Amino acid sequence: MKEHVGIAGIGTYLPSKYLSANDLEKLTQIPSKVLVEKFGIVGKYMPSEKETTSFMGIMAAQQAIKDAQVDPSEIDVVIWNGAQHKDYPCWLASTKVAYEIGAKNAWAFDMEAMCGSMIIGLQVARSLMLSERKINSVLLVSGYRNIDLVNHNYKNTSFMLDIGSSGSAVVLKKNLGRNVLLGVSNVVDGSFAEDCIVPVGGTKKWPVQPQDLESYYFQIQNPEDFKNRLSEVTLKNFYFVIDNALQKSNLTRKDISYLAILHFKRSAHLEVLKELGLREDQTTYLERYGHMGQNDQIFSIREGLVNGKIKDGDIVVLVGAGVGWTWNAAVVRWGNLREPISW
Repeated sequence: MKEHVGIAGIGTYLPSKYLSANDLEKLTQIPSKVLVEKFGIVGKYMPSEKETTSFMGIMAAQQAIKDAQVDPSEIDVVIWNGAQHKDYPCWLASTKVAYEIGAKNAWAFDMEAMCGSMIIGLQVARSLMLSERKINSVLLVSGYRNIDLVNHNYKNTSFMLDIGSSGSAVVLKKNLGRNVLLGVSNVVDGSFAEDCIVPVGGTKKWPVQPQDLESYYFQIQNPEDFKNRLSEVTLKNFYFVIDNALQKSNLTRKDISYLAILHFKRSAHLEVLKELGLREDQTTYLERYGHMGQNDQIFSIREGLVNGKIKDGDIVVLVGAGVGWTWNAAVVRWGNLREPISW
């Protein structure tokens, strides 16, 4: 049997504070009906002071370890693939996670691909396991609270109003025999690299001045140009990575059983389903959560499992995208392995 990597367990974490569409109406001055119907937000989760980025990741990691039924000492590598907006600047979250969960035999590192990080994390983890004989188990950990960097009254980033917070984690094991990771595809367009940025706090605007605090949130440099250019390429790139990941798996769109896709506006979500020939019950629209960065796909899989949308033998396609700009897709054959792997 060809060596492979499978998903042994997943974990999620949600803060206790929840903002409904009515709460968001007061915050944004946008009618709740518009938020629900156009933005696709019934509500989203807000972190408390104690729910730091690493804290939410650690909580999800503990749940993933329990779900995988492994001992933390079995984990060989911990990869932080959560947000780079972490507890402290220039700081490794992965080492703290490894310490807090008791992964005493693991080494660790942080990686970042914005909201594409979970999918790229799957690919990086698999590469490590298949190239290093002694790496048999990897933990991916993500916490996300970029909501701190969203100004809810700044109209140019209104597409970010759905951003919430959460944690997610995945335990991967070599030659698990189930939930096998198949093809992965990624594409980037660096022409968007400096279009949507936090303009202060980095080395291009250093040292930080007191007045910079007023600008410490995501901003668009040229809103109209940005919107036009992104609309021309984003769906095309989504379809490219989906088709490419399927092709690498020797599959086609007709083989898709479930789509674990990021949260974005309702019209775009429905357009993607139509293009792929999928029904609405073959995915989960994350309207109760909003967009939680790289955690979206794991929450979607959890919802799919809980609600019986994902069954043994199903082909699950994970889809994400991140500011900068990156588009990502991965294919997982869910359930016990019944046939030779051909990716």
